[in-house]
Order: sequence, then C-alpha cells, then structure tokens
Amino acid sequence: MNDTASTDASAHPRVFLVVVDDSEEMRVALRFAGQRARHTGGRVALFRAIEPVEFQHWMGVGELMREEARQEAEALMDRMSQQVVEMTGAIPIIYLREGTTREELMNLIDEEKSISVMVLGAAAKADNPGPLISYLSSKGAARLRIPITIVPGSLTDEEIDALT
Repeated sequence: MNDTASTDASAHPRVFLVVVDDSEEMRVALRFAGQRARHTGGRVALFRAIEPVEFQHWMGVGELMREEARQEAEALMDRMSQQVVEMTGAIPIIYLREGTTREELMNLIDEEKSISVMVLGAAAKADNPGPLISYLSSKGAARLRIPITIVPGSLTDEEIDALT
C-alpha cells in the first residue's frame, strides 16, 4: 500500500504537529513526525506554550521571568527547527504561544485546519505516559478534531525509521 497523500498533496500536505519540550520522548516524537512528513510529502509543525508566570509582588520581576521564559522557548524552538530541516529538508511551521499548554494546544488545533495529526511521545520510564497524553486520551479527547499518534519514548532511531 502506498502511503503518500493524494494527488493534491502539494496543495494540502499533511501537517504533523509536535508539542516541543525538553523531554527525551519529545525527541522520539519529533523524529517520527519528521520521517512521516518526509515520506508522505508532509510538513512538521512545532508547538510550544510559554506558561504564565505566577504572580510576583514586584511587577519588574514577573516581566523579567516572562521574558526569560520566552527567550528559552525561542532558543529551544530554533534548535528543534534545525533538526526538522536536517531530517526533512523543509522549514517547519512554528507556533509559539503564551498561556497554558493544554488550552493553547486545543485552541491551535481548533484554529489551524491545516494540522492533520498530532504526534506525542510517551514517557519511557514512568507509571503514566505523561500529563498531556493522559489529558488528551481522557477529558481532552472530546475536543479533538484530529488523530493523535503516540510514539513509545523507548524507540530507537532505527526502530522509528523502520516504522515510518
């Protein structure tokens, strides 16, 4: 069976959304999404939410913390974007938002109709797959309009390449 998109794939390529954080399982999800995008003529989209800073007594301190969080998020997105370009040869779509990850992710999926699939990595050494996967597979599932691919965080690059 041929896994490439239909003849209008260039007009509407599949978009594989990856939620970016510092975890090992995210890197597994990123590789999976990159390989799928490369093999199907799709694109990778990267999402990161900058969580709100808790109330600070001094407004300047809170603003400084918010700015530092944004700079860290931008640096992480830049590094992940470079990896996507190396894997796929294409620049990823970047979504960087301020707010809680859950709410901003759900809003993004509602707003961006081009997103086809969300790819998440499950924690390899934990009693649960992770807070986002737990939420999306229970309460959040009713709000989703796209499928989720959950990639085991323990997969090696070779195993991912064989699967994709």
